Amino acid sequence: MGSASATFKRPRALGPAMDTDAVREAAGSLPTDPGVYQFQRDDGTTLYVGKAVDLRARVRSYTDPRSARIARMVERADGLDFAVTDTETQALLLEANLIKRHQPKYNVRLKDDKSYPMVQLTAHAFPRIEVTRDPEESGEARRTSERANGEAVSVPAVYGPYTDHECVETVVKAIRETYGLRGCSDHKFEGRERPCLDHDIGLCSAPCTGEIDSESYAENVVAAKRFFEGETGALADPIEREMERAAQAQEFERAANLRDRLEAVRAFHGGGGEAVAAQSDERHVDVLGVAIEGDTATVSRLHSEGGQLVDRDQHALTAPEGEERVADVLAAFVPQYYAERALPDALLLPEDPGDDDLREWLGAEGVAVRVPGAGREAKLVDLALKNAHRRAGGGDELGALRDALGLDRRPTRIEGVDVSHAQGTAVVGSDVTFVDGSAEKSDYRRKKLEDENDDYANMYRLVSWRAERAVSGRDDRPDPDLLLVDGGRGQLDAALAAIDEVEWDIPAVALAKREEVVVTPEGTHDWASDAPQLHVLQRVRDEAHRFAVQYHQSLRDSVETALDDVEGVGPETRTRLLRRFGSIDGIRAASVAELRDVEGIGPAIAERLDRRL
Repeated sequence: MGSASATFKRPRALGPAMDTDAVREAAGSLPTDPGVYQFQRDDGTTLYVGKAVDLRARVRSYTDPRSARIARMVERADGLDFAVTDTETQALLLEANLIKRHQPKYNVRLKDDKSYPMVQLTAHAFPRIEVTRDPEESGEARRTSERANGEAVSVPAVYGPYTDHECVETVVKAIRETYGLRGCSDHKFEGRERPCLDHDIGLCSAPCTGEIDSESYAENVVAAKRFFEGETGALADPIEREMERAAQAQEFERAANLRDRLEAVRAFHGGGGEAVAAQSDERHVDVLGVAIEGDTATVSRLHSEGGQLVDRDQHALTAPEGEERVADVLAAFVPQYYAERALPDALLLPEDPGDDDLREWLGAEGVAVRVPGAGREAKLVDLALKNAHRRAGGGDELGALRDALGLDRRPTRIEGVDVSHAQGTAVVGSDVTFVDGSAEKSDYRRKKLEDENDDYANMYRLVSWRAERAVSGRDDRPDPDLLLVDGGRGQLDAALAAIDEVEWDIPAVALAKREEVVVTPEGTHDWASDAPQLHVLQRVRDEAHRFAVQYHQSLRDSVETALDDVEGVGPETRTRLLRRFGSIDGIRAASVAELRDVEGIGPAIAERLDRRL
């Protein structure tokens, strides 16, 4: 199903039986991020699972165990495994789920085995919202639907888990006050003649007595789902408007209460469980991240069940050659890995594998494949990528890069730039940022450029835009320690000309795709494929390329969608229109007379374009 060659290797071992020196050596190779670590036997048995705010410091503490029991555990361990997380909350939840799954001998395990709270929207005609620790068994709607014709006709939407029960209760109450979702049991809902107290105090829209129709109620349910799937504004915006109305009416106590609620709502997605925001019918979700270091690729897999992140693993492959290396790795890994394993309900990927046979197979098996661009699913893909890069990397890459390029300081902050277009149309530029070797998505930027089929001119415009904003103080980001250009000598010279023109004082180098040769103002470097300083540049270059292609494709899709339905406008005419007017907005603003000036546009087509756009 793919042309890539993939040879699976055993996971990297951190040494034979652990002792103080082995623990210290293992800790030295760990990141300082929050995460989860596992002491393991060679046979795969997990002896102990722990969480850490700083993985390196926490594991290093085991050189001086706190008790004889922990000392015995370290002596029995053959190696150490770890996973990084974005937040301490994620580490807490992943630790709990790994302890439940592996039942490690040296962990203290709760007898009642309670889980963290989740939010469920039931599968009723008028869904109920509830906070629950066991959505499968506590949801009456699921049991009701399972009785219909002996099989389930619908399933609840479940979100979470979350660690702050009080915050969850506050948000659910805000959802009910804003959208009027019911919270009552089936017994109280059925057969009512008048609304209950919840309706009187503004917590329910009373669908039980027809105070709201099913279509309007369904719209409110969709709005609530949008919030739990990561769209904070779906709840924050109406609360803010109500707070402003209360303040204008001088209802200051109510305005203060709404202000406190608004703060809780806005903080909710940053401090919750960071769980998969899966579709309501997707219980098993796998998230894949890919890191390529020279001729080796690492695939990190995160696995979610019922919205809870419960497991993760890593796999090493022989990296394929070519420009679309990440896509080729995915196309090779997915069929090999899942050939003898149960397929998930959904796969979240960093890129489209671009393999029609693979897509057809997964579709036939009922697997939803998504490449999320935003929201909580995108955060999970970022986390998988982060784990893949951490597993693939090692040593002080940035220090090696500083020494290899002769930089004045360690390049903690690197920006990568690339340009994407289709024969001079829909030209876009990307500007991605890496901090300490990891992607800093909040500092990504993109730029729509003038349509021109000249890679050097396009790179000059992109870097000019960034440099001018930096020098004038209009860019809120710090200057990078290094600018990486996707391309060769021509692209680098264009970027340097733009930098010199505004006297932006930063170093810049380029990295071409095929030769993997680093181009500097003074010359070139042909580093070994396993050189750590090359690996970090490859990550930045590949991400800049991916981000540019993603933006270009979205822009191109919008252009094609707008013009493809216009009778008489083919690919050549579309290209001439875009070259003349620059964009769909430019075409839309043109008069009929201006449209007729374009070669191939007659009076009828010009009138048709004017009406359609």
